[in-house]
Amino acid sequence: MAKWTPTHEAPEPLEGPVVATVTGGTILWFVLFLVQLPFYGRLDDDGHLWWLWTCLAGTGLGLFGIWYARGREAAIKRAEASRS
Repeated sequence: MAKWTPTHEAPEPLEGPVVATVTGGTILWFVLFLVQLPFYGRLDDDGHLWWLWTCLAGTGLGLFGIWYARGREAAIKRAEASRS
């Protein structure tokens, strides 16, 4: 297995608008939940009710992600401020 181990260094991680990206994804999950909500009965009859709950779970995890990303961004800014 050692011959398949890469010998080059890993690139630096890309930084971008993390909070905006997570917020956008969370909004998308919530919109998908709201769009499917009127079709609750049909989804239940067809055995696809899990689609609805997956969107709700994505929204909940997204809210946690927003909190986490904002805290991470604040910590990075504090670390940069203490260096200078």
